[in-house]
Amino acid sequence: MTAQSSVVSAGVLPDFAVLGGGLCGRLVAWRLAGEGHRVALYERGGADGSASAAWVAAAMLAPLAEAAVAEPLIVELGAASLEAWPQIIAQLPESVFFQRNGTLVVWHHGDRAEASLFERRVRANAPAALLADGGLARVDGAALAAAEPALAGRFATGWLMPREGQLDNRQVLRALAAGLAERGVATHWNTAVDEDARPLARVTIDCRGLGAKPVLPSLRGIRGEVARVKAPGIGLTRPVRLLHPRYPIYLAPKEDDVYVVGATEIEGEDMSPVSVRSALELLSAAFAVHPGFGEARILELNTQCRPTLPDHRPSISWDGARTLVVNGLYRHGYMIAPEVSRAAADLAAALLTGRIADAEAFGALREASPWASMLHCPQPQPQAGLAPTVGA
Repeated sequence: MTAQSSVVSAGVLPDFAVLGGGLCGRLVAWRLAGEGHRVALYERGGADGSASAAWVAAAMLAPLAEAAVAEPLIVELGAASLEAWPQIIAQLPESVFFQRNGTLVVWHHGDRAEASLFERRVRANAPAALLADGGLARVDGAALAAAEPALAGRFATGWLMPREGQLDNRQVLRALAAGLAERGVATHWNTAVDEDARPLARVTIDCRGLGAKPVLPSLRGIRGEVARVKAPGIGLTRPVRLLHPRYPIYLAPKEDDVYVVGATEIEGEDMSPVSVRSALELLSAAFAVHPGFGEARILELNTQCRPTLPDHRPSISWDGARTLVVNGLYRHGYMIAPEVSRAAADLAAALLTGRIADAEAFGALREASPWASMLHCPQPQPQAGLAPTVGA
């Protein structure tokens, strides 16, 4: 079956219906279509992805830096996904800004206790492979200045994680939309899913983020706020994180002197505009990293709510029949989505072919997976109609 032949024709039941066309939904649909399956995708927003949490993100691929606040499962998913991103980008029909210059962590002298705490947490949660061969390197003022000349003389020391990366989130969403079209996915943009009349398919994969609350009552949103600014002349070459006990921030440099500045995490699903307090803290902290940000131009202040489960872990759940629910990527979407989507696509294909038809088979697959703790079967009893369907 060619990629183009996977287009879902009238009257032909698709192999997969993917509900939700944010980052994870696009990746799942793109992967399955690339394997020759008939795939339909339904997204309440447009093809640009501006209605999704993935639109408001810095897209830093920093598993080691995140180990300061994330458990080993997230760090290991991030490490595997970091290696996968270049392969994904190489197959997309549009170019995507991708950089692997590492992450620099800095702090002011008065916040040096935060640096010790950061190091302890990273070493506790990160696998040895990420720490080996200079994966976490203490740099003095001279080495810091050599790595980031724009910060010369501003910080006495820092941590450099040279193998980490970042990409442009909005370019990824656009390139994936083009990739879906190229692979023949039947995309239904601006189409909300009715819980009482879901689209028909052999297997359904629910990737709706907060839109999946009807089937995941424990799901909640955590609000994040970011600023996009244009700051010519500063010239940071990698994401920089500033440690601070109250408002740690990151600055992620993109193309054309654009920087994404963020850090806020607020419990709740308020989607109203960025507060004055948050804007002041974000922009003041950016100014504290480099005074040149005082002359930056604010392109936008934006907010979104990240879908989060009680344990802050991603989850791939099977209902015991023909539906998977993929959710809970929280603040780590771009960092872990390649590996989460791969695991979801593999599980979905196993359901389609009948390799998973009961709880025992699911359990065996789960036991063999390196990501067993994110695979769940809430209703383990086998149900009727699980034999594989052959033909159109």
